[in-house]
Amino acid sequence: MAKGASSKKLPIERAVSAGGVVYRRGREGVEVVLCGRTSEGIWGLPKGTPNANETLEGAAIREVREETGLQVVIETKIGTIEYWFAREGVRYHKFVHYYLMVATGGSLEDHDWEYDSVGWFPLEEAFKTLSYANDVEVVRKAVAIVEGQGEPS
Repeated sequence: MAKGASSKKLPIERAVSAGGVVYRRGREGVEVVLCGRTSEGIWGLPKGTPNANETLEGAAIREVREETGLQVVIETKIGTIEYWFAREGVRYHKFVHYYLMVATGGSLEDHDWEYDSVGWFPLEEAFKTLSYANDVEVVRKAVAIVEGQGEPS
């Protein structure tokens, strides 16, 4: 065993978040909103933890509004991803519930402090920009739903 290493297993906790893929039809086709921490070079989808007694859908709408500055409505659920991470001596099994959303108002300039850059990205650019494969897969599923629905009314 390496010096300083411990054979003690980390406690495991379950974590839940909810978020969304906000889309629109732009000149180049479907575009999605991404949130970035440019100093860290990390780009992802807006998401966060539900408040006490808040539904997953309510949390997704609130978190997307806070992190993007946009007012949104949910069209449908995309699906749930899961992954593991460790922080401060705890191992987390995280489940993130994603919803397909459209903006009904607001402005990207009104996003909160959590990200320093928020913007609309054409799909191919979004796929190259997203930092995590799970997020890429969520956007691919979202696009398949959008294309299967035809033009929104």
